[in-house]
Amino acid sequence: MSRLVVVSNRLPSGSTPSGGLVVALQDALADGGLWVGNSNKLTDTPADRLTRHEGGKFTRMSFDLTEEEQRDFYLGYSNSVLWPLCHDRVDLMELLPQYLESYRAVNKRIAKMIARELQPGDRIWVQDYHFLSLGHELRQLGVTQPIGFFLHIPFPGPNAFAALSHGQEVCRWIAAFDLFGLQARRDVSACLQVFRTAKGAELLLNGRMKLEDKIVQVASFPIAIDPEEFARTARNAPTAGLDDAAATIIGVDRLDYSKGLPQRFRAYGHLLDAHPELSGQVALLQIAPPTREAVKAYQDIRDELEQLSGHINGAHATLDWTPIRYIHRSVPRERLAGLYRGARVGLVTPLADGMNLVAKEYVAAQDADDPGVLILSKFAGAAEQLFNGALIVNPHDIAEMAEAMNQALNMPLGERRERHQSMRRVLLDKDVAWWREQFLTALSASWQSSQPQMDPA
Repeated sequence: MSRLVVVSNRLPSGSTPSGGLVVALQDALADGGLWVGNSNKLTDTPADRLTRHEGGKFTRMSFDLTEEEQRDFYLGYSNSVLWPLCHDRVDLMELLPQYLESYRAVNKRIAKMIARELQPGDRIWVQDYHFLSLGHELRQLGVTQPIGFFLHIPFPGPNAFAALSHGQEVCRWIAAFDLFGLQARRDVSACLQVFRTAKGAELLLNGRMKLEDKIVQVASFPIAIDPEEFARTARNAPTAGLDDAAATIIGVDRLDYSKGLPQRFRAYGHLLDAHPELSGQVALLQIAPPTREAVKAYQDIRDELEQLSGHINGAHATLDWTPIRYIHRSVPRERLAGLYRGARVGLVTPLADGMNLVAKEYVAAQDADDPGVLILSKFAGAAEQLFNGALIVNPHDIAEMAEAMNQALNMPLGERRERHQSMRRVLLDKDVAWWREQFLTALSASWQSSQPQMDPA
């Protein structure tokens, strides 16, 4: 059986995984697989070979970055160019030449180190926007094994993509992969539209694209969770931290401008203004762990949320009731599961998102006999799968979101059960094992179709 080689920015720990991408891929890696990731250790002189880490169920190897690379490759091109580009915030892009130069150089160096470790028959699965050019660099080194890529964030539309002065080069990066996986059908459509603008590109049948001598298959693979495992975690988790006297609306998001948190706070304030009878009867619990605090856009969103929560609490709080509880730090996954289960409403309202697994975790955590209601942004990839059960909203429309919260808080039990059952069926039918196998099967098929065909004897 061929070995799976996974490349991602984060290197898994050697301990038992508790969620996320590691859970999704560990079974496929169990038989001698290799995971390559960032060591998170800055160095003056990076090694020219990957560093092996002991422990765990599969081989783990890491690369280092210098302080300059951390600034220009990671914080720079990855998170100040590609991240805002893909989340439709081209106004926040910082197109500095040194960022692109560092991105190319880091991916080229990592490709050389990975190529030394490859074996015949390996399958390579590259994860996320930090390594868009890695497939191209591996091909330049003569690597012929199957190489797939999965983008965990949205793919930009053609108008946003046009903000890249080197868009043709990015299309060439994409075309170097055998399979380019995206979260949602809307992302596939955006990618195909972008390729129509590339010089010399040709759109083939069934989502295949050709650029120069490279053919890439583009398809959606909506990432998933293990719903039964998460449900067990939620049933056994404590619910301490919820307001027993008020129905809880919960939001859990990294502190990021793509998550629509200011709009969410304003909508909640509008709910309290429009429905004074809810005073003391409802509470918003927003957990927003910090991220990329060195980037100014993240400092700005943090300041805005602190001002909004203070304003809303000042206007509506009573001596024994605080409308918004805003927690700016991480909460363990097991604790989150219990909070999801005890919350009457799950609020997942990003302005742009690849999938948003919080939506799926909230659904999985619910008590099927008395489930809560999911309010979901139409701009989250999860909306393509959960539209029959969630209340779908436009996160830019403050009044619409406020009314959805009111509807959720007052929804009859029968309707809540029906909506929850619909979403739970989706989670069970298309779980994390389904996601993994769908991608790996498609990668093998895409690679096989690109191989020269032998003439019959």
